[in-house]
Amino acid sequence: MDLSTLLSTPSIWLPGVLLALVCAFYIFWPQPRLAAVVEKTRLDYLRERKEVVYDNLRDLNFEYRAGKYPEDDYTKQRNSLENEAARILAEMDTLGG
Repeated sequence: MDLSTLLSTPSIWLPGVLLALVCAFYIFWPQPRLAAVVEKTRLDYLRERKEVVYDNLRDLNFEYRAGKYPEDDYTKQRNSLENEAARILAEMDTLGG
């Protein structure tokens, strides 16, 4: 079979063209909005941040006990994280959380 015979036979090229059109429609068809975007309040943000700071404190203590931090670096990092946690908790108290 030569190329002109293949191109003149719709049973050869039509499935490929249809597949390409279906793929294009699937990719570019606008999707309905699945979920409404929920706005986070400042209190929600502070709760998440508090959890991150507490996780960081746990990790820092574990790594210090494993011998990865010298005493002075550990103390500086711990104080910094504890101060940040205190600021977060104070702001949460002012917001009523």
